[in-house]
This record gives sequence, structure tokens and C-alpha cells, in this order.
Amino acid sequence: MKRISSILLNLVFVSVILLIYQSTAVSQEGMQAQPPSPVTERFQMANQWLNENNLSITTSSEQAFVNDYILVAAEGLPSPTARSKGQKRITAERAATALAYRQLAEILDGVAVVGDTMVRDAELQYDVVRTAVAGFIKGAQVVYKEWNQEEEVALVMVKVGLTGPKGFGSLLYEKLLGDPQIKKEVVPQEPSFKTKPVPLEESYDGLIIDARDVNFRPALINRIFTPKGEVIYDPSKISQKVLVEQGCGEYTNSVEKAKSALEQRGVKNPLVVKASGTVTPSDLQVSEEDAVRIYSANQRANFLSGAKVAFVLR
Repeated sequence: MKRISSILLNLVFVSVILLIYQSTAVSQEGMQAQPPSPVTERFQMANQWLNENNLSITTSSEQAFVNDYILVAAEGLPSPTARSKGQKRITAERAATALAYRQLAEILDGVAVVGDTMVRDAELQYDVVRTAVAGFIKGAQVVYKEWNQEEEVALVMVKVGLTGPKGFGSLLYEKLLGDPQIKKEVVPQEPSFKTKPVPLEESYDGLIIDARDVNFRPALINRIFTPKGEVIYDPSKISQKVLVEQGCGEYTNSVEKAKSALEQRGVKNPLVVKASGTVTPSDLQVSEEDAVRIYSANQRANFLSGAKVAFVLR
């Protein structure tokens, strides 16, 4: 009887995992999980761990770009068939882990790739992307576990980086930009902005775009356009090595924070301009005058090729 119960429990857990990658509800007989929730007071050690590591739970894809990581937390209940304390803890952790993977999948679905294209759209169009994303989610790292024995609830946290060699951005850059046909369809090629450089009052080695006055969202590829539709900055044309290591730019909520972030990229004196509008939710537009200033500054320092760009969000 014990052996049969063990087999059934394993089958149930496998079923839950399969359902996660099909984006359906995590609810199976023999394994229950609570709905997504923030880290509650019942897990005081978890909150202490978050504070000590200066981490916060990710609630949106925009927050993921600002933090450069995705961290999700989920609570799970033991299997109804669990009898011993050990079985209750293990099955509750399994349920919480399964639900955390589902939350991670939901956030990644909302990540903008470029323009109006999001990861979920890319998955529908390109099977190679869908398969890669599913594998990435499955291999995500569990960074924290906690078991509340009094209430018999488990907490599990799963974390992935957005940039870096093992980050989610690296995966998408490889799949979307590594295939010429996919790149052509996902990242439309626009005419490049060219003009005669003008003298500037200072030498600039980076760029800050203040987008707080427009409806703009971060993406794996954020482009900058002129009013005539010419592209000034197109990350899909720069080195994939640069994109993998640091993404197409920094994301903050103030100009001062943007300057501090760019210092990490070796920038000492960035040019600061305000966005005049958006071309798409993930593509910004600047005035003709600012376009000339950006072009002229880049002709001298070539900072755009190193993605030495910061976007200031609302």
C-alpha cells in the first residue's frame, strides 16, 4: 500500500509540472498549492533573507528590467496523503516549487522583446523559441526554501537573471537574433539616421533618455527614433556579447540613478535628453535637434556600440 501511494504521489507531481508548462492551473489531487502571494509574516526568516541580500519579489516585467533579475515566491501545502512530518514538508515544497515555476512563466510571457512583440507572441510564432523558454523555466534556480511547521506551509523562491551569460536575455538574443530569418521578422530593419555632426559644448561618453513623460516600457531591444522614423539606436545591430553581458541599457526612475548606473559601464559624462514620444510601446522618439546631438556625440565617442545607454522610467 505504501509503495502504491508513493507511485501515485510521484505521478501527481509530474502531472503538475507538465501543466505548468502548458500555462494551466496548478491543482492536482494529492498535491495542493496556495494562490500566488507575497512573502507573509509567517516566513520571517525569508523576509530577513530578502533584506540581507537586498532583493525584492518581482511583480512585473518592468520591475525585472530595473532589478536585472526575476525573483518569485510561492507557498505550498502538503499532500493530503502525507503522514509524517518529512512527507508533509517535502510535498509542500514540491507544490510551492511548481507554483513558483508557473509564476516565473507568467512574468517571462510579459517580457517585451522589441516594439509590440512580447515573449508570448514569439513563442506562438517560433517553435524554437517556445522550446527554449520552456527549458529555461525548467532549469531556473531555487534560491530559498522555508518550512513553517506550525502552519504546515512551505515557501519556495526561484530566481533568474535577466542579463548575463546564463540570463533570460542571453537565451532570447541567441534564438531571436541568431537566426537571420527570425531577426528579420521580429526586428524590422529601419533606415539609419545620418547627418553632418555638429560641434557640442561638451564631450559625452554615454546617453540618458528621460522617458518619464511618455508611455514607455523596457524591452530586450529598446530602439530610439527620429521624428522621421530613422533609427538612431538599434541594439539588434550591436555585439551580442555586449547584449548578453549587460543588455541594451540600464533602467532606473531618476536621472541621478541613471548616471550612477552608467558609471558601472565606464561612463563619466552622459548626454541627457528627454524623449519626445514613442513609436511603439518599447521604442522611443526624440526631437530632431536631440537626434543630431546624440549622433554627433556618438560619432566622437562611439558609446552606442557599447550599449552605454540608460532609460529613465516613470
